[in-house]
Amino acid sequence: MIPGAWAHLPFFKRDWPRIDAALAGEDGPVYPPRDRIFAALDTCPPEDVRVVILGQDPYHTAGKADGLAFSIPHGFTGRLDSLGNIFKELSDDLGATRTRTQLDDWACQGVLLMNTALTVPEGRPKAHAAFGWDTLVADVLSEIDAKPRAFLLWGGPAQKVARRCLRNPKHLRIETAHPSPLSAYRGFFGSRPFSRVNAWLAARGEAPVAWGG
Repeated sequence: MIPGAWAHLPFFKRDWPRIDAALAGEDGPVYPPRDRIFAALDTCPPEDVRVVILGQDPYHTAGKADGLAFSIPHGFTGRLDSLGNIFKELSDDLGATRTRTQLDDWACQGVLLMNTALTVPEGRPKAHAAFGWDTLVADVLSEIDAKPRAFLLWGGPAQKVARRCLRNPKHLRIETAHPSPLSAYRGFFGSRPFSRVNAWLAARGEAPVAWGG
């Protein structure tokens, strides 16, 4: 279950056994499914990460969280919430209409889709915010800090851990409100993150991310 390319991070010896035991002690459902908790890290080994999208915690509705931040499995019929607002900004920014809710194609292009908490109990948003997941996020950011990368820091928790861990002045850092329906109008809409990331990548001679789909 521990993602091989990241298994050397201190978190997995120092903190994961305690968090794993706490998750096993939960009475009700926890999302995403256990085999998808580290899906973001499984998909993007350190050397492949070009862009980091850092959010808050997974969706707390059954069938919605798939282990990639903001991603929703194909076939989900409920409200898109944050993802719907991401799609709206994508359309306004690049003119791209995206209907595919799974974001694994972004991950395969080197976009690390991670939350500051990797699990959430059903119907209880932010309930695992104090579990210690932030230590994993800190380890991940420190691991990839040496090489310039683009960071989309959506919401206060993401910005807080990034300010503590990122030291490289050559990163692109875009800090906005979270795309949640509760906060998107406080600075997420109109931030044009997708075109700004692609312009930064192009200036470095790298291929842009194909955000549509």
